[in-house]
Amino acid sequence: MLKSNNGVSSHIYQQFLTEIVNMVQHHRVLAVQSVQSISNTLYWNIGEQILKKQQEYGWGKSVIEQLSKDLEHHIGYGVSWSSRNLWFMRQLVDEYSNLKQPVSELENIKSLVSSVPWGHNILILQRVKDIKARIFYLQNTIKNKYSRSVLLHQINADAYSNHLIHPSQHNFVTTLPEHLLEQTSESIKSIYSLDFLDINTPITERQLENSMVEKVKRLMMEFGRGFCFIGNQYKISLGEKDYFIDLLFYERILKRIVAVELKVKEFEPEFVGKLDFYLQLIDEQLKQPDDNPSIGILLVPHKDQLEVEYALRTASKPIGVAKYIVTKQLPNELKGKLPSAEEFQKLLK
Repeated sequence: MLKSNNGVSSHIYQQFLTEIVNMVQHHRVLAVQSVQSISNTLYWNIGEQILKKQQEYGWGKSVIEQLSKDLEHHIGYGVSWSSRNLWFMRQLVDEYSNLKQPVSELENIKSLVSSVPWGHNILILQRVKDIKARIFYLQNTIKNKYSRSVLLHQINADAYSNHLIHPSQHNFVTTLPEHLLEQTSESIKSIYSLDFLDINTPITERQLENSMVEKVKRLMMEFGRGFCFIGNQYKISLGEKDYFIDLLFYERILKRIVAVELKVKEFEPEFVGKLDFYLQLIDEQLKQPDDNPSIGILLVPHKDQLEVEYALRTASKPIGVAKYIVTKQLPNELKGKLPSAEEFQKLLK
């Protein structure tokens, strides 16, 4: 083993150096999070004071314009003291506090708000009106460390409604150890929005796969934090026969391989059997000793809940079955405000 002049093993020192570097980086993240939390708590308190004084003295909008100028004069220029940002502080407190909720629930919301970047808070405030949906997006932003663009994508895809209407279907309870169950369950959605593929006509499974691979960055955003792309049509062999897995990922947080099978027709029980077979081969041939059991995600355009439930009972490997959406829908705020397809055709004539 190589040693330096002072007798310290080069290999051991490199491990030691890596540990120190990781420690420093971890504490830098903690420092940023701490500053963020303190700033958001300050913003909440400022919004609370603005609201209180307006109610007490009947002050109108002009007080915020004046406050913005005076804060910039006394403290310094910055986006924090813009009149627009001060209005967001007031709106945040006003909307979360006027819901007649228990004090404990309001304290929970304040804790969530303090743990999310300020820009994310503003985005949720502007785009989401239902309080339960707001809490859902706050919690998921913290849990999944969403960037602002990913959060916007989740809101546009109406992830909250899909979470309520279409609960995830999987067999993780019977196929995974308890200590892996919760985190794995949270990693699988019930519906994946693939609107970004711009597909509006019937296509084959290979065409769908190719479209996803071409826009792999957006695909990663939809699947969630931690997914790393390995390949498509990934070959795996048994004896003299080759099999090809549509999409293969490694989930670095869960430390497991994820196999995704794509179907362009309604769910059939045989799909589960095929994916279960692939997962057995993956665990035997690809899984590393320190990896957790591989999981499968079956994406279908339509599924019968009861049929999926029965099909999953016979699978020995952990599999989740989810729907995907590939056709764009008109946002609710624009419905009725734009011409219909028929009216557009008349205009073109």
